[in-house]
Amino acid sequence: MAKTSPGRGTAEHGSWITVRLIVIVVVIVLSVWFVLANTGSTEIRFWIPKVEAPLWFVLAGAFLVGALIGWLVGRNRRPR
Repeated sequence: MAKTSPGRGTAEHGSWITVRLIVIVVVIVLSVWFVLANTGSTEIRFWIPKVEAPLWFVLAGAFLVGALIGWLVGRNRRPR
């Protein structure tokens, strides 16, 4: 019989590996690979100022901001 925990889905035989965890790990690995594959320099325009920065830094920053927004939105969900 499957064990359930509130808000966590089902886990058979006490397994802590879930589909959600696998997806998170895959997204992180692919993101790191993508960031490391793009090491050139790029110019970023913030309405008026222009900034030149390494592309890996810009991509890592965008990933972290997206992860933070996703975490904040997911944290405020109502329990089902």
